[in-house]
Amino acid sequence: MTEVPARLPLEWIAASLKRERGRAGLSLSELAKRAGIAKSTLSQLEAASGNPSMETIWALAVALGVPFSALVEPPAPAVQVIRAGEGPTVHSEQSSYLASLLSACPPGARRDIYFVWLEPGTVRDSEPHIPGTVEHIVVSEGAVKAGPRGQAVELGSGDYMSYRGDVSHSYEALSAGTKFVLVMQHV
Repeated sequence: MTEVPARLPLEWIAASLKRERGRAGLSLSELAKRAGIAKSTLSQLEAASGNPSMETIWALAVALGVPFSALVEPPAPAVQVIRAGEGPTVHSEQSSYLASLLSACPPGARRDIYFVWLEPGTVRDSEPHIPGTVEHIVVSEGAVKAGPRGQAVELGSGDYMSYRGDVSHSYEALSAGTKFVLVMQHV
């Protein structure tokens, strides 16, 4: 007999519900009414207590106008780093080609892609971009220290990182001839 998977952590669902309800601009009462559930049930779920059924979560997702997965997927880290050689890689059977998926494009997203050359000696401070912006960096040569203020991470050749671009952030070359690809994702 196969094992039954563990239940989703209620903290994930609570955080997702609060986030999506805030985005929709709905009160607890209004969302509960639209989903056909008791306000007390919704309040418990947002407090990370209770025992939500799939049907309750589904009703909330429909009422919020979001996919079911938006309420049950694990929270994304504020900063994500994939070191060279650590990303999920697929190999071709027809040639010596392999690719590592670093980040899938979410539906409705827009992206700008930049190739960046950076030399040591100065720090490039960047003010916040439009709300919802996420930046992705892949270092091709050299080393860079990048990310939100107070959360910058050192990256070397082949390393990947993503972080919120709608907060103050910076880039600093740690070696001569630093080059990286910068993808700005605007939702």
